[in-house]
Amino acid sequence: MSADAETLAVYDARTGDYARMVSAWNTPGLDGFLDRLPRPGVVLDLGCGPGLDARRMMDAGLDVDAVDASAAMVRAAQEIGVPARQSTFAQIDGSGLYDGIWGNFSLLHAPRADFPDHLAALARALKPAGLLHIGMKLGEGEGRDALGRFYTYYDEDELLRHLTTSGFTPTARCEGTGKGLSGEASPWIWVQATKAHSDG
Repeated sequence: MSADAETLAVYDARTGDYARMVSAWNTPGLDGFLDRLPRPGVVLDLGCGPGLDARRMMDAGLDVDAVDASAAMVRAAQEIGVPARQSTFAQIDGSGLYDGIWGNFSLLHAPRADFPDHLAALARALKPAGLLHIGMKLGEGEGRDALGRFYTYYDEDELLRHLTTSGFTPTARCEGTGKGLSGEASPWIWVQATKAHSDG
């Protein structure tokens, strides 16, 4: 399935607002993610947005493959020196490419029916014992927020089941609540998990 056009239209139109919002954050989980990766190392930033996290990863000595489905977000990332490229979740392929994958509040825009396939592709793309970070909003069902962006919501148990079924071993997690671009306060969770076994 291609990326949701209405969601992308919001991000294309509000790239500047989004960049200003996230520039004020100390991204939850990023420090621990960086600490656990080898140097040299290669990271996929899946849904890189305006590239601020990717820039931090690059400054920390990592080689970053930054992708986003929003053309405006890709341009914003490129403007701060991130070699970002436009790509959807469904276009992620390859095997054993990355030491880490940073999927921070990006896969929550994928339909629930597509989620297992995306996780399987990420597992293939990771090197043995590679590290996945995934941030999601907590809740139930699917729907659009006040800005029209499409979201799929998970509870913690469902998310962990998806990860373990896809070949990951969760190693750390954190929950919180925060306001996003729409101004709505939402509960969230991030989980970090290692690739549990080799493909085959």
